[in-house]
Amino acid sequence: MIRKLLAVVGPEQGAALRRMLAVLVIGAVLQGVAFALLVPILQALLGSDPDPDSVWPWLWTLFGVAALYALAYYVSMGIGAQVGAALAKTLHTRIGDTVAGLPLGWFGPERVGQLGQLATKSVMDIMGVPAHLLRPMVTTFVTPVTVVVLMYFFDWRLALAATLTVPVIIAVYRWSVSLSRTADDLRTAANAETGGRVVEFAQLQPVLRIFGRGAETLDGTLHTQYETSRKVLVTGVPGLVGFTLIVQAAFTTILVYGTFLALGGSLDVPTLLAVLVLAVRFTEPIAEFAILGSTLHTAESALDRVRELVIEPPLPEPLSARVPEGNAVRFDSVGFGYGESAVLHDVSFTAPAGRVTALVGPSGSGKTTIARLIARFWDVDDGSVQIGAVDVRQLDPAELISRISIVFQDVYLFEDTIEENIRLGRPGATDAEVRAAAAAARVDEIVERLPEGWATKVGEGGARLSGGERQRVSIARAILKDAPIVLLDEATASLDPENEQAVQQALSALTADRTVLVIAHRLNTVAAADQILFLDNGTIVEAGTHDDLLGAEGRYAAFWAQRRRATEWKVGALS
Repeated sequence: MIRKLLAVVGPEQGAALRRMLAVLVIGAVLQGVAFALLVPILQALLGSDPDPDSVWPWLWTLFGVAALYALAYYVSMGIGAQVGAALAKTLHTRIGDTVAGLPLGWFGPERVGQLGQLATKSVMDIMGVPAHLLRPMVTTFVTPVTVVVLMYFFDWRLALAATLTVPVIIAVYRWSVSLSRTADDLRTAANAETGGRVVEFAQLQPVLRIFGRGAETLDGTLHTQYETSRKVLVTGVPGLVGFTLIVQAAFTTILVYGTFLALGGSLDVPTLLAVLVLAVRFTEPIAEFAILGSTLHTAESALDRVRELVIEPPLPEPLSARVPEGNAVRFDSVGFGYGESAVLHDVSFTAPAGRVTALVGPSGSGKTTIARLIARFWDVDDGSVQIGAVDVRQLDPAELISRISIVFQDVYLFEDTIEENIRLGRPGATDAEVRAAAAAARVDEIVERLPEGWATKVGEGGARLSGGERQRVSIARAILKDAPIVLLDEATASLDPENEQAVQQALSALTADRTVLVIAHRLNTVAAADQILFLDNGTIVEAGTHDDLLGAEGRYAAFWAQRRRATEWKVGALS
């Protein structure tokens, strides 16, 4: 576990941890030596030929060792408090740096609960290692070893008996650890699932209440967590009890064997009593460790989860970045899949600079995947995605992102003002530039209706705004960024007519003289495109202009006719 902790925290905190570990080892050895000094003291006082005067050198030695132990303990506590506090900052920084460098495709819905648990509970669990757990952990192993070694100087037979119990204790300890890890994995998975469902329950209150659903929507998840908690107890308790029993059995073995030697006359009683004191110090730290074992295993599991995150491969960056020659987008024999599921097959097309390319096709045909591969949410499995004749994998990630604006159907706004949410498009923009972008997206109309104007907070995720209003803010953000390539993914799919008109006007301002790739089902948007690509099952089956594709009477023509019929559909009179 210590090696894992050193690997995660980095060199700066690693040096402090090593200093603390060295001090703890010294303290644990001194503790073992202090208890070993009780043997000559008891022999001098209670032996067959007592000599009280001879006890003083041993007592002064004991006092000196105890003072050194107290100093080591004080120093280790100070270092532990400092390291524990610094560790939280280090872990949060490493988690943040890692997350910032991961491919955008890594961030799926299931990551919300996991990252939340990781940045809060897992970090707190790991902080407790140097502050509270490292000292008893070191004492558990170093002090008993010191005691057993010193026992050989007083009676090799009892020392050997203690040594022979060690393999059994280790075997039971490993069994206990395996059970504890299994229990902790069950608990962590259940907590992450429950956390995600509670967040979802809070966010979807309007929908749940409209359909008359209340807290019962959480019943299944809460019942699962209850069952998991029960399984955790059933799984983890036998290991804890078994480990405690085997440690007590080890002490009993030494006690019975020492009594047998004393009754046989080969071991005097004062030496037996003194060695039994050492036997207590051999087993007591191990028994205490059984109590802390569950907490330690929880911290180790948390450390494993943080380590799994920080070793996630970041988005590869080129050794020598290239600069695109223009802003045309080209797919060259691209193949891509999510895991074992293939999504795109041999996709090739060019989206000319300054033109609008529309992606059309049934759900699941790969339209959104194409848009996200341009932004390098993932890297392709086969072929290449190019901007300005340069593979996106050969571009500096900052250069790539600076050339792309993305407007998705689902818009998330930060819990801040509209103005600051727009400024995310270009943090260094002036107030005048932010207001100009807002006006182009008709966000100024929204601001006029808000009680505090530009200073109005939009709420978590933009909850105080409608879907169309959030979409306009997102477009204003993209206008402010002023990127030469614009990706639109169903930006007007679920808007009312009034908001759709406003958003369409905003999109006109956003897409002027830019390379535009639009995923849309709206007839006007599709018909006005310079180029239309029709996808089915991850393959482009038709490509051309609106008129050309209608004349071909193929898949696109059928799609167009179907959409026309849908727009003309009306609710008939009820008989």
